[in-house]
Amino acid sequence: MYYVSEETAHRIVTIRDAIATIDQMFRDYARGEAMTFPVVTGQGPDPQTRFSIKSGMFDARRLAGVKIGSYWPQNPQAGIPAHGSTTFFLEPDTGVPRAVVAASYLTALRTAASDAVAIQALARKDAATLAIIGTGKQAWYEVAAACEVRPIRKVFVAGRSADKAKSFAAQLAKDLGLETVAAPISDAVQQADIIITATAAREGLIQPKWAQPGTHISAMGADGPGKFELAPELVAQASLFADVIEQSVRIGEYEVAFGQGLIGRENITAIGDVLNGTRDGRSSDLQITVYDSSGMALQDLAIGEFALQAAITAGLAVQL
Repeated sequence: MYYVSEETAHRIVTIRDAIATIDQMFRDYARGEAMTFPVVTGQGPDPQTRFSIKSGMFDARRLAGVKIGSYWPQNPQAGIPAHGSTTFFLEPDTGVPRAVVAASYLTALRTAASDAVAIQALARKDAATLAIIGTGKQAWYEVAAACEVRPIRKVFVAGRSADKAKSFAAQLAKDLGLETVAAPISDAVQQADIIITATAAREGLIQPKWAQPGTHISAMGADGPGKFELAPELVAQASLFADVIEQSVRIGEYEVAFGQGLIGRENITAIGDVLNGTRDGRSSDLQITVYDSSGMALQDLAIGEFALQAAITAGLAVQL
């Protein structure tokens, strides 16, 4: 059995690798070559802790496994991150453990890669101004991934704290060499060609009158009941896409608009179908497109397998 550490994953997997990997995963899923299974949730002895188990399988690749995502809020007191992710792979013929891949970094990559794949498929070709709503750790990866698929020249940063927005804008300018401006959400949205929302909001942060014709929005913060970042009226007016349609209306960005009867499942297109050319994506430079990225196990398995194979090739995978 192999083990791939967080340090090794950082060394061998880039954002560009993640985008290509997740793009192919969506294509496979849309062709019916992969499947996911019901998510299991639980907690530790402390009721404030929680974990989720997401599993899936790629048929043609003969790949099966699970990812465990955990949240132990007291960990920082011991110098350990509160959030953790680990992916486990099984031997396809026997079911015995095949590999363990530390996946916190990989989870950040695959999440940003999913949004970037949607930007590549749905944003206008000339889109060069980005608004990032949210200033947490994931937001950095989101901006970096967007820069891989569009010639981003200017980034507007907005968040609940003006000070944090200014600090994050400065960090992006230093790390990625971008022109950045900290701004209120309304100003950032109105000046952007592409918008990425990366918050834990339970309210519509973006109003319909702010989004300009031709804008693309990748919304990744809604991943549980009651969480949403876009006003339902904006969702109702836009052309809608998702990583998993059923999930998007159950726990994703479209849950509220769907519950209010503003949209139906038939109004949502799976991003994999767009990538495979079986469904249309953007049809006009004036169209507002929205992509719901609530995440699924196949993303974790795909990026985890990439990391595993890269680590084995580089001689960095540890045999246990």
